Amino acid sequence: MRRTHFIASLFVFLVCVALLLHSSGRRNADDITSRQANPEAASGRIVKKLIRAKRHMVVAAHPLAAEAGLEILRAGGSAIDATIATQLVLNLVEPQSSGIGGGAFLLYWDEKSKNLKSYDARETAPAAATPDRFIPKDGSDPQWHTTVHSGLSVGVPGVLRGLELAHKQYGRLPWARLFERAIQVSEDGFTVSRRLNMMLANMGAEAFGPVARAHYFDASGAPWPVGHVLRNPQFSATLKTIAREGAAAFYVGDIPAAIVEKLKVAPNAPSDMTVEDISGYRSLVRAPVCAMYRSYNVCGMGPPSSGALTIGQVLKLIEPFDLGAEPLATNALHVIVEAQKLAFADRGRYMADHDYVRVPEGLLDHGYLAQRRTLIQRDAAMVKAVAGQPPQRHARTFGRDGTIERAGTSHVSIIDGDGNAVSMTTTIESAFGSRMMVGGFLLNNELTDFAWRPTDDEGRPVANRIEPGKRPRSSMSPTVIFAPDGKLWALTGSPGGSRIINYTLKTIIGMIDWKLDAQTAADLVNFGSRNGPFEVEAGLEGAGLLARMALKGHVGAPKPMTSGVHTIVVTPDGLEGGADPRREGVAVGD
Repeated sequence: MRRTHFIASLFVFLVCVALLLHSSGRRNADDITSRQANPEAASGRIVKKLIRAKRHMVVAAHPLAAEAGLEILRAGGSAIDATIATQLVLNLVEPQSSGIGGGAFLLYWDEKSKNLKSYDARETAPAAATPDRFIPKDGSDPQWHTTVHSGLSVGVPGVLRGLELAHKQYGRLPWARLFERAIQVSEDGFTVSRRLNMMLANMGAEAFGPVARAHYFDASGAPWPVGHVLRNPQFSATLKTIAREGAAAFYVGDIPAAIVEKLKVAPNAPSDMTVEDISGYRSLVRAPVCAMYRSYNVCGMGPPSSGALTIGQVLKLIEPFDLGAEPLATNALHVIVEAQKLAFADRGRYMADHDYVRVPEGLLDHGYLAQRRTLIQRDAAMVKAVAGQPPQRHARTFGRDGTIERAGTSHVSIIDGDGNAVSMTTTIESAFGSRMMVGGFLLNNELTDFAWRPTDDEGRPVANRIEPGKRPRSSMSPTVIFAPDGKLWALTGSPGGSRIINYTLKTIIGMIDWKLDAQTAADLVNFGSRNGPFEVEAGLEGAGLLARMALKGHVGAPKPMTSGVHTIVVTPDGLEGGADPRREGVAVGD
């Protein structure tokens, strides 16, 4: 028995060494492709401590943005009031990830009425969009680097419509009051952080349109250095207009006209977006999707987000298994990863904008998931799962999806003094979106979240194909969790492209199964599968996990996995907040 244990331990050690050498040898190659493969690159770890508060709390991706939200809470604002102030400042200090030129999904918990609402502020395709939008005329494969920096990639922005709709229902402070801090930061400026400087350096000045290039780089093409005071008077003017006239000023008048004119002369390919596309945009209130897991009710955003359905499937698939008390035990990881493969297979086949595609209602059906669970073998790893056949699926069979999501996103968690809460994930798609700037803000490249080809290799239509007015499928997973007694327990979510789902799952499982606090769950090494290889965060701990998982038949390699998990947990003694150490985020509260 001791000899077997020694051989297994020796195998794990040797695999760890081999993986570290492989990772070192691959560094130069990874650097060359990092702009395409990892748009939200790693910028080092910052040790974070668990933050406690009694009344209210904000967790956001930059200290200035979090403080803007906290200022609103101190002034008597609601959670949605604080969210608006936070988002507007994020537009300035974390421009690579979100802004008013993009979209968002927002969950709002109204403590008084005990009601959870989900707001869909996802971008939409122009009315003239066709399924072959990204396919070159010669039929060749679309090229990411030219398509992302083109007019074709830009969707109609939705953030402001969504925030305004939620504010009309749950706001306390006047709309214009929520813009004051962002206007001040625009005019006075903020100091460029190490992460923003690194992101700009990784991308390079040549990747940006002329206006954005002049804003973020000096005359020689070097990104503004750490500590440089960056001002944005154009954004200040835009904010003043919207503060005075409401979100309608973004959708009708000079601002949409400027967007359309910019896209007509966009590099690589112009857009067919019109001012009518922009003026016709509407944010929608949709029913949240919830799944019970070990007596906790885990709720999130339904289609066009694939987050809540995929997270719900994984949680229900693993629920009968004992994951143990020790975080990241091999048997527990194996079960989680196998369940992720099954859920991602269904995600790719069935999930898309529910207004265009009949997403099967049976994806969370108990009997269906029990049948899918039989495919999880305790000591063997699936290479790739095949989508199942859930009940209540449409007779039409959709094809295998080839959508590639990029990782330019941010997450905000907020609880106000009355117990109202917001969990919002917001995005402009890949880092710095389309890299085109209008009115001081960057435009998204969100349409690249659609399938690049409308049919699969067998000629079947892909559920997530581009169609006029359609919203691209997303992995954004803002999550609200209720305790077994029905009370609000936690808010969480993360950026990270299609890895968002697994980052959020790691956090949920860490807190519920392994009893970790919000900060320790965020610190936990990232891992998972998107129905392919086993993915694990680069570093010694990740290499060790991969070596142990190799004993179960899993194959993969360490990767940069720059999550941005932001969590608040409600405890009997108050609020506890955790911010991901991989980014600049903080938790603040009173």
